[in-house]
Amino acid sequence: MSRPPSPPPELPGFTYLEPLGTGGFADVFLYEQQMPKRRVAVKVLLAERISSGAAKEFAEEANVMAMLSTHPAIVTIYQAGVAGDHRPYLVMEYCPRPNLQVRARKEPFSVAEALRVGIQVAGAVETAHRAGVLHRDIKPANILVTEYNRPALTDFGIASTTGAVTEATGMSIPWSPPEFFADPPESGPRSDVFALGATLYTLLAGRSPFERPGERNSGADLIERIERAPLPPLARPDSPGSLQQVLERAMSKNPDARYPSAVAFARALQKVQIELTHSVTPIDIVDDHPDAEDLEDEADGLTRVRDIVSIAPETGATRPSATTRPFGNPQPAPKTAASDAGPRFAPAPTPVVDETVRRTPQTVSPSDSVAPADDDRTILSPPRAVSPDAPAVAAPVQDPLAQPAEASEKPRSRVGMWIAIAAAAVVVVGGAAIAGFTLLGGTAGEPDPVATQDEVVPQNPVSDAVPTVEEVEGVRAGDTVTFTWTNPAPEDGDLYLWNTVDLAGDSTPQTTEETQVIVEDAPAGQMCVDVMLRRGDGRASEAVRGCVE
Repeated sequence: MSRPPSPPPELPGFTYLEPLGTGGFADVFLYEQQMPKRRVAVKVLLAERISSGAAKEFAEEANVMAMLSTHPAIVTIYQAGVAGDHRPYLVMEYCPRPNLQVRARKEPFSVAEALRVGIQVAGAVETAHRAGVLHRDIKPANILVTEYNRPALTDFGIASTTGAVTEATGMSIPWSPPEFFADPPESGPRSDVFALGATLYTLLAGRSPFERPGERNSGADLIERIERAPLPPLARPDSPGSLQQVLERAMSKNPDARYPSAVAFARALQKVQIELTHSVTPIDIVDDHPDAEDLEDEADGLTRVRDIVSIAPETGATRPSATTRPFGNPQPAPKTAASDAGPRFAPAPTPVVDETVRRTPQTVSPSDSVAPADDDRTILSPPRAVSPDAPAVAAPVQDPLAQPAEASEKPRSRVGMWIAIAAAAVVVVGGAAIAGFTLLGGTAGEPDPVATQDEVVPQNPVSDAVPTVEEVEGVRAGDTVTFTWTNPAPEDGDLYLWNTVDLAGDSTPQTTEETQVIVEDAPAGQMCVDVMLRRGDGRASEAVRGCVE
């Protein structure tokens, strides 16, 4: 039974509105800030916890959230302080929508939304790991939802540095990895990967991974299953086998068998989105020292790595409009004589055809890494550091029409040269005549379709979206309810996925080839079903709900 909330403290510049929740260490209240005027959530440490180690943990949580809260999937912290009654408090972003645990208990998420949320939260966890912070309590209840329907990770109360591996105080058993129950407990980045997988499983199944409906689900039962039982299948017709495989790897009993990082888990989820022809959700990562591996992954456009940019005062009045690095490997601009006077736009390099350039060997200092030969295909390459003792060797540029020196040992005769020039003149005159005919008389007819054959026609990436069913209606006859719907664009192989809407989250999707279902022994009161259209190739539409009283 939950306890009543503690008295809300009086905070200068804030007006108390109502309680939002209670916990073992702190309470959360809704306040209205006067300047700027907005609603905020204020987390207040309990008075009986001030003298214990919880006060130190509370301060550490404030510092961690302040460091990470600029991430779009982490709750923003505005300020922290100590109230007049000596209780520490945090002023945070107010997220009015129900947290993911509340939503998942009412009804499972669609596969599309679960994948999107999983990728966004994984980006937040990866950002925390790169800052040296383990969350250690990732679960649906700790993922709030902003007013813009974006997930926001919160509750870093038991977070620790990535070097701490011997403490698991305050863990939530249903989403905890097996190593949390070892003696001594262990934790690391792959422990958070396990919790990410368990959280995503909960969103899809409507219950925690090792919770069994109708059976005992005590803490001891859950721990025994987490340590020994295989991950139960999702048993959803709209969930591909590849998603089950991703979850099984993320939640492997052996940490070494899991994804090595949260971003690797997110990329695996992106591949499932591609398989299902869904829009691919970008991964947001904040890192002030990105690794070379991350820069390579930027080229796919699916990972947005944001770094911290320092601007020296003497570089001029111009300042960047954003700190987001553009997609692709960043290339340093070539230094010119004018670069010392301030920032300048570097002139574009003259394009050179590889076949007309004879490259001479360069002397590179041993400390420099040399790219493989295949990297010569890159349009722009970073300048290599050349040893000071190496002689300056210019690469001779040949005439594009000239033959390589190795291929022609004898000089060409002047007669052959004049014949080639005459032939080229004939081609030019003939081309001009054809162009004149096109301008004078050729425009009256229809354009030749071959002339536009090479044009690139923009493609609509969602043109193949599966339409939703329409007119989902129900008719009740005693304890039998018949639901019907229509398919706006029927195709061979169409199948319908339907399930009753169960507040306990225990409903299992079923399939039918007909545009109606009959539910026997229907409960009294309002009853609803969700219906999805699935094509023969596996693509599925969003669910449409229909209800009957």
